[in-house]
Amino acid sequence: MLTPMDDTLWHQLPTTFDHVGTSDPRFFDRYWFTASDPNGAGTLQFTLGAYQNMNVMDGGFVAIRGGRQHNLRVSRALRPRYETACGPLRVEVVEPLERVRLFVDPGSHGIEAELEWIAILPAQEEAARFTRVRGRIVEESRRFDQIGACNGWLSLPGEVRIELDDWWATRDHSWGVRERLGIEEPVTGPAAPPSAGSLFAFLFFSTDSLGGHVQLAQFSGRPDYFTAEITRRGRGGETIEAHLQSRASLDVSFHDDASPRRFRTARFDTSLPDGSEVQIQATALGPSVDMQGLGYGGYDDQKGLGVYRGEEHVEHDIWDVSHPTDVIRPDGKAVRPIHRIQPVRVSLRGGGLDGEGTGSLTMIAEGDLPQLGLGSSRA
Repeated sequence: MLTPMDDTLWHQLPTTFDHVGTSDPRFFDRYWFTASDPNGAGTLQFTLGAYQNMNVMDGGFVAIRGGRQHNLRVSRALRPRYETACGPLRVEVVEPLERVRLFVDPGSHGIEAELEWIAILPAQEEAARFTRVRGRIVEESRRFDQIGACNGWLSLPGEVRIELDDWWATRDHSWGVRERLGIEEPVTGPAAPPSAGSLFAFLFFSTDSLGGHVQLAQFSGRPDYFTAEITRRGRGGETIEAHLQSRASLDVSFHDDASPRRFRTARFDTSLPDGSEVQIQATALGPSVDMQGLGYGGYDDQKGLGVYRGEEHVEHDIWDVSHPTDVIRPDGKAVRPIHRIQPVRVSLRGGGLDGEGTGSLTMIAEGDLPQLGLGSSRA
């Protein structure tokens, strides 16, 4: 079918824009935005994703205020409406890679917002991802990251209207094929043992003079993945790329060793191309977002992102996230989610990059991780 995008000069396949270049049902294209009060008083996240081969558009909005996480999850049939909107959520790209408007329209969920995301630094393209497991492609995707600021207002149930005045903000835009989107993953061999290590650390950050991202993924049975870039503030400014070398490492202090582990502080030790050592220290700042509230592994049916849920679907709830490790659901049950994103204070030292700032850190540390002194190999 024809869509408004077909009246552009940017086709890359001999077909219309409602088709993608793979039949893999997990193909996705997704926005993710976050903004945090630098003083730790609150944070929010906004996502919207399209799944062409699942005929799904879904999205979510969460906001944390006073230790309570307000969640809104939505889904709809993608066709025939090719618009960056789903239920009460809308994304308007005013100026690509520069300025985006985000809307949450009022409804029974009790949340309303009008936000403007403004770029501070140029977008940074991550290293490409390509992973096979037992001969099968489990991931082939791209992503760019960007640091910005967020202004506007937000209204939550039982709260006074919240004004956002240059909240620290970041975003990413990812697309391609990734595991566990829309369908159950096929069984192609024995599952990894419970002790198999999984480490994922993804930090966005900025200071008064620079910003960037650092990402490290180490999963048992798969090659390590690393991507990092540090960019000085200001258009056309000097770009410094930080590369993983043999002495690059991560040091983490956790609240306890219970699973899933939650961090207090994390330090990335890496280096610049000239060999200069750089340390990036991240310290937890206020409550962290339980990503199930956005639909990552969540929704009421627990089937996660990309699943067809009918022509229109909306669900919402409020969780207690005041505890550093546990989340209290509406039924009073305490859970300890594996996927959380934590606002952080950031400190950089070395390489002439010294400074203090703000960031957002995803940290998953499960099983035996000898590189962190965790698990059966701990002394």
